[in-house]
Amino acid sequence: MTSNLYYIKRPSTLKENAPLLIMCHGYGSDENDLFSFASELPEELFIISLRAPYAMQPYGNAWYAINFDAEKGKWSDDEQAKQSVDFISEFIDYACKTYAVNPDSLTLLGFSQGTILSYAVALTYPKKVRNVVALSGYINEAIIPDSIEEKDVAHLNFFCSHGTVDQVIPVDWARKTPVFLNALDVNHVYKEYPVGHGVAPQNFYDLKDWLKQYI
Repeated sequence: MTSNLYYIKRPSTLKENAPLLIMCHGYGSDENDLFSFASELPEELFIISLRAPYAMQPYGNAWYAINFDAEKGKWSDDEQAKQSVDFISEFIDYACKTYAVNPDSLTLLGFSQGTILSYAVALTYPKKVRNVVALSGYINEAIIPDSIEEKDVAHLNFFCSHGTVDQVIPVDWARKTPVFLNALDVNHVYKEYPVGHGVAPQNFYDLKDWLKQYI
């Protein structure tokens, strides 16, 4: 079995049944971006950072196209996004078969576009995911199932955060997330920080403390 996505990894200190953390970067970035967090995260985590499948010019990668056409306004290629959801789902299967990890302890950590995908993977393939760390993103209902059964997502845990002055993804979009998760009775934390489209130091400390509880 081969991987459908390029990735880099940091092995766990555990020899077997390691909790797995898969990172999904934002639009125009690459696998090295979020991987800079790895040295600060618990040593027992087996960490994999993915590179999104679509190369951009002159550099960077995307999980799906975003068109900034002035006439149409900003719009996302939802079909391409759904394809990337499947790519990540298939990668989870690959990683769990390839490495000595615990398939019942998988965390997705995303930023921006990577967060949108992480939400979608967890809500589309909930049996494959346990936790989601969702930084500076939102739930795009166009790329998740029309109906979600509460019993299918009852085990999921979400840490969601957003900057109050985010100029890329409005904080109002993120504020719909806890409403959505409350309706499904899903365990979650939602926090805001006085920053733009990025991860404040306090945000990082909070997500680290949260992770220690759930891995």
